[in-house]
Amino acid sequence: MISTAPTGAAADSLGAELEAPSQTRSGTVAARSEPSVAVVVPAYRVASHIESVVKTIPSWVRWIIVVDDASPDAGKDIVARLAMDDLRVQLVRHEVNRGVGGAVCSGYRHALSLGADIAVKMDGDGQMDPRYLRALLSPILRGDADYTKGNRFHHGAELTRMPFVRLVGNAALGFLVRISSGYWNLYDPTNGYTAIHRKVLRQLPLEALARDYFFESDMLGQLGLLSACVMDVPIPARYADETSSLRIGRVLYRFPPLLLRGFLRRLWKRHLMATFSVFGLYVSVGTVLLLLGSAFGLWHWVHSILTGSPATAGTVMLGALPVLLGFQLLIQAIAVDVAGVPRIPLSRQPDPED
Repeated sequence: MISTAPTGAAADSLGAELEAPSQTRSGTVAARSEPSVAVVVPAYRVASHIESVVKTIPSWVRWIIVVDDASPDAGKDIVARLAMDDLRVQLVRHEVNRGVGGAVCSGYRHALSLGADIAVKMDGDGQMDPRYLRALLSPILRGDADYTKGNRFHHGAELTRMPFVRLVGNAALGFLVRISSGYWNLYDPTNGYTAIHRKVLRQLPLEALARDYFFESDMLGQLGLLSACVMDVPIPARYADETSSLRIGRVLYRFPPLLLRGFLRRLWKRHLMATFSVFGLYVSVGTVLLLLGSAFGLWHWVHSILTGSPATAGTVMLGALPVLLGFQLLIQAIAVDVAGVPRIPLSRQPDPED
């Protein structure tokens, strides 16, 4: 197990060790590699893709944990057959559907119990190309990040094949997630192709994470509370004949209130309760001024309409000044928040359990 994150030549040696293959029942590969990597694959209605996903995962991956989330198709039978030929494949079954978040959390717990140093989340629908797995792991191996996410928006050619509604929805949702989590350095925060260091994974309250498709956003919110270092990795997405169960209407209805709650939680726990930071000061004062100025101006505007008496210049200024000051403070708060994105990985710190 890794006690401190590798840098320099050590990172190169670890990268080379990842080339070492894992043992299979067919006898075609060799010994265990260090650090150990587990790929978690949540599986629900992906029977037509799961075999190709599992078979294309690189041989240096130590474990492939497929979580059957009470899927009604034959996916679990396919995985069970694959496990007979490849010792890396492990099937975790849910008797009741727990959602993608619940499936991933079950996979994470299993990866921790196996002693995995890095846990990767890869969907079972074939959209996430295993050839980019090394790129996803590299920042963690170098000691530059605790958590990495694929970035589909870096590749223009692949974006032209993304459905337009999904493209616009991802861009808008991504902006809201950045505000909520504080990770302004991420260009595709809703991407589900991720990798996380064991030290940070152990600190996450897995039981409290969202169980549905809000899981990815909620994960970033929890990482933000820990001040974990999160990094984008350019990885193109693949779109073929897979069917998504994510509905735009459901996202627009459910996600914004949850993201607002996540932002308020971050504001309170990190910037007000733990320490009264400049960001917390700007947001608190700016919000109060903006609301008071808006309420004052609205009241006098309605009063002017009802009475037919125009408001004086002084009254207008009394309403406009706090609105302008509040807006300026909120803009400054965003600048402070952008500058305060966590840069030092938690995984560099000594781990008493290692």
